Amino acid sequence: RVQLVESGGGSVQAGGSLRLSCATSGYGYTYTNYCMAWFRQAPGKEREGVAAISPSGGSTNYADSVKGRFTISRDNAENTLDLRIHSLKPDDTAIYYCAARRGPCALGLNPNEYDYWGQGTQVTVSS
Repeated sequence: RVQLVESGGGSVQAGGSLRLSCATSGYGYTYTNYCMAWFRQAPGKEREGVAAISPSGGSTNYADSVKGRFTISRDNAENTLDLRIHSLKPDDTAIYYCAARRGPCALGLNPNEYDYWGQGTQVTVSS
């Protein structure tokens, strides 16, 4: 089983920046076998995919709503996943989750495509 633990959330003013991190681990686990992604869920809304990255880190995909402001990256030596967020908006307020998928990686942003999830980290943006 794969364990995912997010960190880095907090309360910021609009226009600010945050860096979210996801530490991954597991028995017999090989991080480079997994496609990784970040999702978010705001109160009363469905879980939304914001960014995905291939196992090598060479390919990425972003939701239109975050393109140009969010950057996903991974460190395959440290088994970690990052999400850098710039120009934060109140609409970015949500719980942010990292997710992992073993197998073919289509860089999808549908939560049903992912097998493992972290517990989430809260991001709150005030105007």
